[in-house]
Amino acid sequence: MKIRAGITGGSGYTGGELLRLLLRHPQVSVTGVHSRQHAGKKVAAVHKDLLGETHLIFSKEPDFEVDVLFLCLGHGESSLFLEQHAVPARVKIIDLSQDFRTTPHGAGRNWVYGLPELYRGQIQNAASVANPGCFATAIQLALLPLARAGVLHDVHITGITGSTGAGTKLQDTLHFSWRTANISAYKTLSHQHVHEVMQSLNYLQPSKNKSIYFDRSTIFSHQKTNQFTLFRGVVILHGAYL
Repeated sequence: MKIRAGITGGSGYTGGELLRLLLRHPQVSVTGVHSRQHAGKKVAAVHKDLLGETHLIFSKEPDFEVDVLFLCLGHGESSLFLEQHAVPARVKIIDLSQDFRTTPHGAGRNWVYGLPELYRGQIQNAASVANPGCFATAIQLALLPLARAGVLHDVHITGITGSTGAGTKLQDTLHFSWRTANISAYKTLSHQHVHEVMQSLNYLQPSKNKSIYFDRSTIFSHQKTNQFTLFRGVVILHGAYL
């Protein structure tokens, strides 16, 4: 029997990528996709890369007659959604926002941080999983072995992301004229992913003698000189004192 999966907030980039993966998964059946903005529209009309792969239609209300519910909502919206909706305890939840990554108890549930390289056993038995952030995952995959060995001190990280990381909403800094052949820094030394990274590092190497300095930048470059275009994905440069 296939796993019945539902998606809330399925019209953004995260929801679209998740749909692509689940629709092609042999053991999963996507039974519903919820979107307040696009309720009544065909999913493939919004996610055009799924044309021919699904006849699903965005629903106005979420469907809890599922085995697992994916929350693809904006940061802060997942916790609000769970406050406003009584999701049955039998339904497993995988939240893709940052709301529960550093909060093991929230919305009446016990959350497991969903990094399998660190919490594989707990994830297998969890009813609620907080999916790690994109930068946080890339950073941790490099640093966790060093933390496990107990040799980390100060860490300096530079991260570069593509344009899809900012979501689908229009902003001045997302226009092609701003991003093309340009790179800009933002949330320098104050990015929200630092907290979940530190949580994992301290789990493996309990110590107050280490800090993370994280500079995050966005790039959208298309130049004839280097033919480099980054729409999605992240590039991470680590430097650590051992």
